[in-house]
Amino acid sequence: MHLPPPTLPPGRPDPKWLRRQLLVQRVVLALVLLLSLATLSVWQFPPIAGYMPFLAHSNIAMAFAAMFCALSLIIAEPGNPKWVIAIGQILALLPAAFTTGILVASTLPQMGAPGTAVESLQQAFTTDNLSLLPVSVLLLLSVVMTLVHSERTWLRRASDLLVALLCLLTLILVSQDVFGAFGFFHLNAADLISFQFLGYAVLFTLVVALRQAEYGAFRIFLGDGIGSRIARVVAPILVLWPFLREIGESQIIEHHLIPSHFAPSILTSLAAAVFMVFLLALVWRINSMEQEIHDLTLRDDLTGLYNMRGFYLLAEQTLRLAKRAKMPFSVLFIDLDGLKQINDQLGHRTGSQYLVETGELVSSCFREGDVKGRFGGDEFVVAGQFSIAGIQIAVQRLEAAVARKNERSTRPFPLSFSVGHVTTDYYSTETLEQMVSKADEAMYEQKKHKKTSRL
Repeated sequence: MHLPPPTLPPGRPDPKWLRRQLLVQRVVLALVLLLSLATLSVWQFPPIAGYMPFLAHSNIAMAFAAMFCALSLIIAEPGNPKWVIAIGQILALLPAAFTTGILVASTLPQMGAPGTAVESLQQAFTTDNLSLLPVSVLLLLSVVMTLVHSERTWLRRASDLLVALLCLLTLILVSQDVFGAFGFFHLNAADLISFQFLGYAVLFTLVVALRQAEYGAFRIFLGDGIGSRIARVVAPILVLWPFLREIGESQIIEHHLIPSHFAPSILTSLAAAVFMVFLLALVWRINSMEQEIHDLTLRDDLTGLYNMRGFYLLAEQTLRLAKRAKMPFSVLFIDLDGLKQINDQLGHRTGSQYLVETGELVSSCFREGDVKGRFGGDEFVVAGQFSIAGIQIAVQRLEAAVARKNERSTRPFPLSFSVGHVTTDYYSTETLEQMVSKADEAMYEQKKHKKTSRL
C-alpha cells in the first residue's frame, strides 16, 4: 500500500532540507577551524611549515578572525539556549577587531609610527591585496552574525538585506579571482585577492546564508512547495549565466572567432534563445506541478481513483459527450463485501490493502476513457459509454479478475464485490445523480440476494 507523503505549507522550511543544510554548516565550520588552527600552529612552530607549505605565508590575523567567526557560529547554532547564543553573538565582534587591526597595520607607516611597532604589527596583521572591498566583507560578516538570530521582525529584514549584500560582495571577489586566474579582461596576479581570505569569505558566506535561510526570506530555498523547487533550479542558472556570457564574449572577441561587428548581435540572439528554452522548461515544470495539485483535489489518496468530486466532474462531461454522439451511457456501482469484518479481525491496515487491490482491479478491468472513482469507505463507481451488453461484459471481466486473484491468495477473507449497474439511452433525461442512485439501489439488491442465499 502506497500512501502519499505529508505535505508542508509552502512557506515552511522542509525538515529534510534543514537537516541537510545543518550538516553542511557543521562540515564547513569544522574545516575552517582546522585551517585556522593549522595556520596558527605554523606561526608558533615555524619548522612544521615544511609539512604545510601552502600555509607558510598565511596571515595570522586572518586566521584568528576566521577561528572566532567559526566559534561564534558554532556556539550560536539554532536550538542552543539563548544565553549560549548571546555568547556566540559577542564572539562575532572579535573578527571586527582583527579587521580593524589589519587596517591600522596598513596605515601606520603613512602616519609615521615608530619602526619597531610598525614591523611587529605588520608581521601579524598585514596581508597582501586586502583592499577596502575585502575588509568590508569581514566587517559585514561580523554584523550579520550578530543579527542572524534576531527575533524582531525588522532586524530579520535588515539581516536579509545584509546577507544579500554579503553574498554580492563575496561573488565580486570570487569573480575577480576567477577572471584573473584565467587571464580574462587583462587581469593579472596583482589584481587577485589572497587565496586564504577568499576561501574564508566563501565558506563563511555559505554558512551565514544557510543560517539565515532558517529565519528570513532565504527560507524559500529550503521549502518543499512549487516556489521553493523552482527557486533551487533557477537560482544557479541566473547566477552563472552572466559570468558565462561575459567570459564567452571576451574570448570570442579576443580570439576573433567571429567578426567583431557580428559579435553583439550573435551573442544577444543566443542569450535570447537560451532564456526562451529555459522559459519553456520552466513553464512545462509549473504546468506539471499544477496538474499534480489538480489531481490531489480530485483523486482519492488511497487508491488513486477519482474521489466523489472528481468523479462527478469528469462523469458529467462524459455523459454530455455520450448524448452528443448518440451513444448509450452506463453507471456501475461496486461495494466491497465484508470490509467491516476484515477491519475488525485483521486490522484497518489490511482493510486498506483490500481497498487498494479493489482500486487496482477497477483500473485494469475498464477502459482508459471510463471514469473510475471511489466514493469513500467501500464504495466504487464507474461511468462510461457502455451499452447494456457492454456493461455486462465489463462486469464479467471484473468478476473473472477477482476469481483469479482469489485463487492465488491464502487470506482468510476472499475479495468479494456486490455490483449494480444502470444503462440509459442518449435521449434520456436522467441526470448523472439519478443514475448513480439507481445503480446504488441495484447493488444493494444484489447484496441482499447474497445474504439470503447464504441462509
